[in-house]
Amino acid sequence: MKFKDVYFFNGTAFAGKSTMVKLLAEKHGGIACEENYHNALQEGLNKEEFPGLTYTRDLEDWHDFVRRTPDEYEAWIDRTAKECEKLELLILKDLVGQGKPIFVDTNISIETLHEISDRDHVMIMLADPMISVTRFFERPDREKQFLYRLLLEEKDPEAAMENFRQCLARINSPERYDRFLNSGFRVIKRDDSRTVEETLALVEKELGLQ
Repeated sequence: MKFKDVYFFNGTAFAGKSTMVKLLAEKHGGIACEENYHNALQEGLNKEEFPGLTYTRDLEDWHDFVRRTPDEYEAWIDRTAKECEKLELLILKDLVGQGKPIFVDTNISIETLHEISDRDHVMIMLADPMISVTRFFERPDREKQFLYRLLLEEKDPEAAMENFRQCLARINSPERYDRFLNSGFRVIKRDDSRTVEETLALVEKELGLQ
């Protein structure tokens, strides 16, 4: 199935994907599927079919979340991304056909995007991989600050923080960055000298929305 009225945004963290999805939906009278929009279906998931997504749903001690090794964290991220893709495709099938463009901050893989979308409806947004490691806790959102407090509560906060940074580094590796960069889709790299409005105009030009 090809999604004709859907614009997909994938790439690295801190690249501006969620901001673009929100602004484009507002400007073009569309539907915004913002970061983690698949969470709407999380409550009813079966843990055998969706072990990654239900891990956090059913977690009793959140300290276990930050105590995982980089190998465990990376495996969970990769498994969860595949599960998110299943849910996103279900949601999008219900949303299409409303006569409105749909803008999606997506977990759908590069391989699947080549199958379900035209090249000019996918935007890859990239930031330096190390930004997610060094600036992860700078964002004020509740989830990140909750994790930060958990790390500070560990017996050795400094060691716990370093382990979590290694987890973040693993899933924001140069290799993952390069896969996005060489995906075959249009790419926009983060540029702090560019305003949000300028980035929006650039995205619209690349996607043919002007």
